[in-house]
Amino acid sequence: MIVDAFEEVLRKTSAIALPTASPTGVAPIPTVVPDSPEHQFVTESGTKTLWVVFVIMLISSGVFTGLAWRVPVQKRLFYVVTTLITITAAISYFAMATGQGVSIHHIHIREQHDHVPDTHHEIHRQIFWARYVDWAITTPLLLLDLGLLAGMNGAHLTIAIVADLIMVLTGLFAAFGSEGTPAKWGWYTIACFAYLVVVWQLAVNGRAAVQAKGQNVSSFFLSIAGYTLLLWTAYPIVWGFADGARQVGVDGEIIAYAVLDVLAKPIFGTWLIITHAKLRETDVDLGGFWANGLNREGALRIGDDDGA
Repeated sequence: MIVDAFEEVLRKTSAIALPTASPTGVAPIPTVVPDSPEHQFVTESGTKTLWVVFVIMLISSGVFTGLAWRVPVQKRLFYVVTTLITITAAISYFAMATGQGVSIHHIHIREQHDHVPDTHHEIHRQIFWARYVDWAITTPLLLLDLGLLAGMNGAHLTIAIVADLIMVLTGLFAAFGSEGTPAKWGWYTIACFAYLVVVWQLAVNGRAAVQAKGQNVSSFFLSIAGYTLLLWTAYPIVWGFADGARQVGVDGEIIAYAVLDVLAKPIFGTWLIITHAKLRETDVDLGGFWANGLNREGALRIGDDDGA
């Protein structure tokens, strides 16, 4: 009977469900194995933007060239410089649109955690180095336009151009800078200081020089130089959100720079050339070489007496 009673107890208790583990609400432990790389690449909208700006720059170059042929060669300086700006930009945008002026920057991000091992993340982002080549050529030419318009001396204009080149090159170094090191934002800081030198040269020395050209030229210079510096101030801001902190995608970066480039090059050039044609005080005298080439003084002439 004792055996029968024991079997009866086992039979009744076998139907009772055993307790199971309940959710604790603890977040999953991060893995220490790197995830698949995140690709930040241009898409169709960004590529279309590059092609559109290429066409705008190409048409602008043709228009500026046509306008240059309507004036004597002695007065074509601003036309030539401005045309070189848009031609260079057109070449740059063609390179970027065809995928030739771009490199992949491999970014390694390490995220630290208090109670679990650190995690790692890889980002592959496109860097359009052709844009920096463009800026290294076109921004000195833009400064040359403004410097000649104001009548700045060679010393001040040279300092502005060299500071501008430093700004562009250090911006390129910053774009390819290593993540998590002071080098990336150190290069960016140097670029910002170089830009302040450019601002100083135009705002102080350029403004002082243009006073000798009269009120009309002075007012025009202050307007177009202020317009240019306002646009140039936006470039490092876009860089900080795009290549810097990567808060803006590649397409957004392309569109932002495209708008700034159109305003800073074709629109700037159109404004400069139209106003220059109306203000004869803006003419720049570069001497006979610009129009006539080197003279023949000092050339060896047959029959000259070497001993004379």
